[in-house]
Amino acid sequence: MSGGGGMDQLDGLTLPPPGDPVRLADFEALALERLPPGSAAYYSGAANDEVTLRDNTAAFDRWRFVPRVGVDIRGRQTGVEVLGHRWRSPFMVAPMALHQLADPEGEVAVARACAARGLVFCLSTVGSATIEEVAETGAACWFQLYFLDDQGRNRELLDRAAAAGYQAIVLTMDAAILGRRERDIRTGFARPPEVRYANIQRGALRRGDTYGDDEFKLSNTWDDLAWVIGHTRLPVIVKGVLHPADAVQALELGAAAVDVSNHGGRQLDRSIAAIDALAAVVDAVAGRAPVLFDSGIRRGTDVLTALALGARGVMLGRPVLWSLAWGGEAGVGRALDLLAAEVELALGLAGLRSPDEASRDLLARVPG
Repeated sequence: MSGGGGMDQLDGLTLPPPGDPVRLADFEALALERLPPGSAAYYSGAANDEVTLRDNTAAFDRWRFVPRVGVDIRGRQTGVEVLGHRWRSPFMVAPMALHQLADPEGEVAVARACAARGLVFCLSTVGSATIEEVAETGAACWFQLYFLDDQGRNRELLDRAAAAGYQAIVLTMDAAILGRRERDIRTGFARPPEVRYANIQRGALRRGDTYGDDEFKLSNTWDDLAWVIGHTRLPVIVKGVLHPADAVQALELGAAAVDVSNHGGRQLDRSIAAIDALAAVVDAVAGRAPVLFDSGIRRGTDVLTALALGARGVMLGRPVLWSLAWGGEAGVGRALDLLAAEVELALGLAGLRSPDEASRDLLARVPG
């Protein structure tokens, strides 16, 4: 380190043992050494040629920071307020399926790591732990809903989430039909029988059963969003928004927030990178509701880029699964701590005292 006497430290973290992860990207290679090929493909794969998967991370490299100096950054803080609740850091854990493919404790382990750090955990409809099991960890929880054909079952899931103390419903609108995920086809991925869709599988599996006892509605419309809003007292966030007009429509129907996301590249390949869609959605929302972001977050500087483009907070996806496969609850804790430390460092180096000060004049677009 040049010219920085007295500053030799690792972003506020203790030095890890040799070979342990020092950045989020390190967890993936370590996890792939431990996971069966099918589970590894299920977690890491995306649609078709995986163009959008690659672009989600590469797109962050199209932005550069223009930091400020002369700012007293002592005492800076990283918390943000989202929908009336305070997050300790400006990120949460995104909804993802079947955490128990990575670790027997699955979602419960991840939620415990979130609870210890004041972070929100979002449970997927196709998670491998129940709504109630996750709530018992004490984490602040959101529930992500895939709309089912049976309205009674949709209502049951919404009511269970509210009764268990969840803070919000996340309605995913971009996955009524699934993209073609060719890694799964090549590996012949099949869910192990001991890993259940805990909230939608009630009895023994049927031959050829994919999702348990429930069928997903093969189309998501604005009428479905209106139905969900009308059948829960919890705020509803619309996930999977890339087009500004869709963000406006969601808010007009009563959504409390929108999440800019392309499902981690797992749906329509060659969709726009999520970070490239963010600014236009923020402009269309025009401050009427929080805009969240996911798809491609790997660094604290990625979080800061999203904040500067107008996101209120971000969701962290695959790195959580990799860290869970590597080290269970402690591994997830390590990943969350690494990202939190990187966010705090990035804020300070950019001359910011809190995420609220991030704005577009912090960024410059790289030509071409």
